[in-house]
Amino acid sequence: MVAGVLVVVTAFFLFYPLYPVLRVASVKKAEPLFCARMAEGEEFVLSFIHSVNKRPVYDTIRVDGNHFLIVKSRFDSFGAGMPEASIDGMQLRFDKDGWLEWIVNRPVPEVTLFVGWVANHSLHLRGQTFPLTDWIAPGTLISLRIQRASHVELWKDGCMR
Repeated sequence: MVAGVLVVVTAFFLFYPLYPVLRVASVKKAEPLFCARMAEGEEFVLSFIHSVNKRPVYDTIRVDGNHFLIVKSRFDSFGAGMPEASIDGMQLRFDKDGWLEWIVNRPVPEVTLFVGWVANHSLHLRGQTFPLTDWIAPGTLISLRIQRASHVELWKDGCMR
């Protein structure tokens, strides 16, 4: 009886998807590129060079349950395609460093993007920077999602802690 309970508890511990994980994958091939165990409310940043004004943009994204909350974008100059005023509940303001902050606070189930040829798309997480072109060729559509993973999946996928 005790052995049976121990087997069930161990199986639950190893195989039940308890942990939120950020997964980056190729959309076309469903090929996993990166994963990291995340905490509720933890944030990461996607950065890129804007295609028109050639200036950096930093998008802050927060884990919010089983989806993301796009918190804000930071940029240092106006340009085509960049917000120029507060609208529809989104606020444009200057931060303490003089950068523009576009406060968005919009929930999304996933983030998808084409990895740019010259945009230098990068993921910033826990003090580390990961250029997306280190994982996949430019021009490839990728998705970022929050999914639940078990201990076995964390180990198998080599998820970052």
